[in-house]
Amino acid sequence: MSSSKIWIVAKREYLTRVQKKTFILVTLLTPIGIALFSVLVGFIMSAGSKSDQRVLIHDDTGIIREMATNDKNFPYQFSENDLNTLKEEYRSMGYDILVHIPALKDSASTHISASYYGEEKPSLALLESIESHLGDQIQAYRMRKSKIEQSLLDSFLADIELENGAMDPNDHSGSAATGKLNIIIGTALGALMGFLMYLVIFIYGGMVMRSVMEEKLSRIVEVMVSSVRPIYLMMGKLIGVGGVGLTQLALWAILIPILLIIAQAFLPGMDHSQLASVSSVSQVDQESLNGFSGQQIIQAIFNIKWWLILPVFVLFFLGGYFIYSSMFAAMGSAINEDMGEGQQLMLPIIIVVLIAFYMLFPVLSNPNGTLAIFASMFPLFSPIIMPARLAFDPPWWQIVVSIVLMLSTVWFFIWLTSRIYRVGILMYGKKATIREMIKWLRYSE
Repeated sequence: MSSSKIWIVAKREYLTRVQKKTFILVTLLTPIGIALFSVLVGFIMSAGSKSDQRVLIHDDTGIIREMATNDKNFPYQFSENDLNTLKEEYRSMGYDILVHIPALKDSASTHISASYYGEEKPSLALLESIESHLGDQIQAYRMRKSKIEQSLLDSFLADIELENGAMDPNDHSGSAATGKLNIIIGTALGALMGFLMYLVIFIYGGMVMRSVMEEKLSRIVEVMVSSVRPIYLMMGKLIGVGGVGLTQLALWAILIPILLIIAQAFLPGMDHSQLASVSSVSQVDQESLNGFSGQQIIQAIFNIKWWLILPVFVLFFLGGYFIYSSMFAAMGSAINEDMGEGQQLMLPIIIVVLIAFYMLFPVLSNPNGTLAIFASMFPLFSPIIMPARLAFDPPWWQIVVSIVLMLSTVWFFIWLTSRIYRVGILMYGKKATIREMIKWLRYSE
């Protein structure tokens, strides 16, 4: 009988939400917004990395000017006019910065002090770009004067590439943690799953809390608890909103990659590197994938143990959702009209989630370290951290222990928060505090 009542409440919560126009609009517009955001940020990063400041160089050495005549990509202009005159007139000539390179006292010096003049402070990136271009010209000049052949200089270079020595190159069923490319993809996948869990906890946990608050303040809950016990009402609400979350995530998992591919294929000036620069929260950048063909990348993606990762991810999704949403439901039941009161009660929950999120980055850097193992076992952190480690093939016993601890914590938190919920949902006109809610735990049925 209790399960049927929970199912009725869950069905009501699910259907009333997925049938709303706002749900449909948010589900469809969010992937479009993410694709447009990626395009916009990609263009901004691309355009912002290019300086529009014009640089004039007064070169007393003559070396840089001589070498730059053969460099079509050299971006700056030269002038042989008197330096003092240029200091007065470089702005009227249309330049933003004047760079003076004094004559070299020692032709073999490795340190050259130059000066720049400008009414506005240039960016650090621009200064480093100027230094790099000037240094390249002097290096090229000295190499030419040394009469060392370029082929000989190139022979001094070495490119080291590390690969897993235990990996069979003919085995195409390798694990996600095997090989450099698989580690790169595993890092990106782990970051994505950890970030999704972080968003899920806040988005759908907040959705549960708002639903509880609305029913309490409108006093609808008084009618509902007359026929359904508060714990069944809370459980039905958690299950219904959780179903909405799974539905939305499944649709986003299909729509977002499709729209990102469309944005990459049809928008002018947008390339894969720009999209990659804004589509990942991990330490993986575009340069990490250089040297790998598209076929190798696709093969590495197929080599990931999706049969394990997807079911376990869903399990941690549900576990993390029930742990934190039950707390959000309890907080929502304790809040009256004062929203500031709700923010104070939510602060401990938010702090725990943020700690777990910021642990994500060192865990991705060392997925088998002590911190990673502890965080993936601790039930309040594991819903975010363990999904991020799955792509690195953690030992099976760690996954099992983490799941058992998380499920035990789910049961404990639902029992604990339901005792707060059953009192707070019918409590009006009294400010709830942490001490007051502890007293509610001792109230009998």
